[in-house]
Amino acid sequence: MRANSPVPAPLLRQARRKLLAGDDFSDATIDERLARSWRRSLAAGLSPTGRLAVPDNLTASELGRALGRNHELLNHSRPIMEYLFEQVRHSHSMVVLADNRGVLMHTLGDADFLGKAERVALMSGACWDERQRGTNAIGTALAEAAGIEIHGDEHFLERNGFLTCAAAPIVSATGELLGILDISGDRRSRHPHTLGLVNTAARMIENRLVADACRRHLRLYLHPDPAGIGTVAEGIVALSEDGWIVGANRNALRMLGLATADIGGTPLFRTVDARLEDILAQARRRPQQPLRLHRPDGTPLYARLDGHEPRALAVAGNAAPARSDALAALDTGDARWRAAADRARRIVGKDIPLLITGESGVGKEMFARAAHQSSPQRDGPFVAINCAALPENLIEAELFGYVGGAFTGARKEGYIGRLREADGGTLFLDEIGDMPLAMQTRLLRVLQERQVTPLGGGQPVDLRFALICATHRDLPGACAAGAFRSDLYYRINGLTLQLPALRQRSDFAALCDKLLDQLFPDSPPSIAPALQQRLAAYAWPGNLRQLASALRTAGAMLDPGETRIDWCHLPDDLLEALQQAPEKTPENPVDRKNLAAMSLAAIHQALAEHAGNHSAAARQLGISRQTLYRKLKESPTG
Repeated sequence: MRANSPVPAPLLRQARRKLLAGDDFSDATIDERLARSWRRSLAAGLSPTGRLAVPDNLTASELGRALGRNHELLNHSRPIMEYLFEQVRHSHSMVVLADNRGVLMHTLGDADFLGKAERVALMSGACWDERQRGTNAIGTALAEAAGIEIHGDEHFLERNGFLTCAAAPIVSATGELLGILDISGDRRSRHPHTLGLVNTAARMIENRLVADACRRHLRLYLHPDPAGIGTVAEGIVALSEDGWIVGANRNALRMLGLATADIGGTPLFRTVDARLEDILAQARRRPQQPLRLHRPDGTPLYARLDGHEPRALAVAGNAAPARSDALAALDTGDARWRAAADRARRIVGKDIPLLITGESGVGKEMFARAAHQSSPQRDGPFVAINCAALPENLIEAELFGYVGGAFTGARKEGYIGRLREADGGTLFLDEIGDMPLAMQTRLLRVLQERQVTPLGGGQPVDLRFALICATHRDLPGACAAGAFRSDLYYRINGLTLQLPALRQRSDFAALCDKLLDQLFPDSPPSIAPALQQRLAAYAWPGNLRQLASALRTAGAMLDPGETRIDWCHLPDDLLEALQQAPEKTPENPVDRKNLAAMSLAAIHQALAEHAGNHSAAARQLGISRQTLYRKLKESPTG
């Protein structure tokens, strides 16, 4: 109820006299909640000097039924109460748990104080509802549904004036008030931090109750600082199978800007920049690391996911791969990419060549490396050869090796060649569609015979490797045009997989997070939500390679202290491309604006909102003052 000193006794007595006389006793020194409680006590027919007409303790059987109704609350509260009592032992105090009717169910206390407490029925089975006991911490915390401290003569009944009490509510995952945790003691032993201690302990009980009640749901544990996950300050959110918030503790509601009434009626994606499937994909990719989410205003929230994945998502093909392998580590949630990975798993280790197709920059070599690392020959070498990058006059020697003195410039000791280097592992021929026809003929012979003969003679050498090839070209068309050997095509085409282009993928946000983690491992920045939405709508002709380059450049443009990439950090070529790109959602008015002016307009709006205060405007925008000044200087109007 307060963090300062109690109201002086003379002022309390004066206010009480006015109350009983029916006069206005409003006073700046009397807390409004205390005043409301006194009025409720008077309206209940209570007199400050009166005594209870009949004992209101529950009988043993009634108390047993009350304990049964509150079995879960008691189970989760007892360990916390014991810990709490250790903090206040020998301070003439007791720790009390009451249910949502004000009935005291469990108490722990110093022996010298328990006797005094029993004289005013501060013991198990007694009811401390405000309507029976007047203003008191337990009853008033119930009535106000908030933590409160009642000290000395603030109690409505004078017989309770020797007490100082601090109480806090315990709330369920759906916002139901379950009970009250209280510390009561001799008024002379009051400590200013008791209410804070009780509030913290009540939150600990709440967290245990929420986690237990929602154990069959997926749960997100949240905090603005990743180190805060797992502490009493964490938020806990329970999610339905389709991603709606069905439970939360009070910390989570505060972090997400929600009220208790929003539970059950709010999908997760309205509170953070990710849907449930995105979060599941991130959790699969980084199972031991906190996930980075963002509020609609761009502020970060870190999360840890716990619980079983919904069956509906598993049926839809979004379940985590059965094996935690290198391909799974690349999986960020796109269904087409995952289908390709699942098919690749079926043939690794079975002497079936793999041909990976797709546009330049989609990650064909990364996929090939992951397929190798997911195969039985993972401990062997992975030898990657870019057929388009080797000079035509060197490709034969590079692939097949040579004996010493085989040609001018050859090393005296000779060279075993890349094919032999791949023995026992995987040979990856990238851009095989650019291999010269003469080399195609010799490669075909090697693949057929599983032997290689170095240039310049020597004995054939047996080879044993898995073959993965990749190309962005139309190989069937090249075969028809005579630019690629049909028999080689059929030899390398055991299984063809086409990787989706970036514009075709559904996991753009997760890909950005993964790339930012890789590019800036010490402190990965976030992306402003409006910018990320526009980036996701862009066609990305260079695919993942272009996206990674853009994020690397934008991250390098951040000033010290900045943690969020926004329009002002983009490279000029990408900003121009975004301006000229076709509108993906023409009904969206933001897309029709000149993107180059968006950051400047936001700066002017923030300055107006903060009466020209540059520091406050920069904080609101999530940029540094230096960036704000630079953007203003670059604008035509200055």
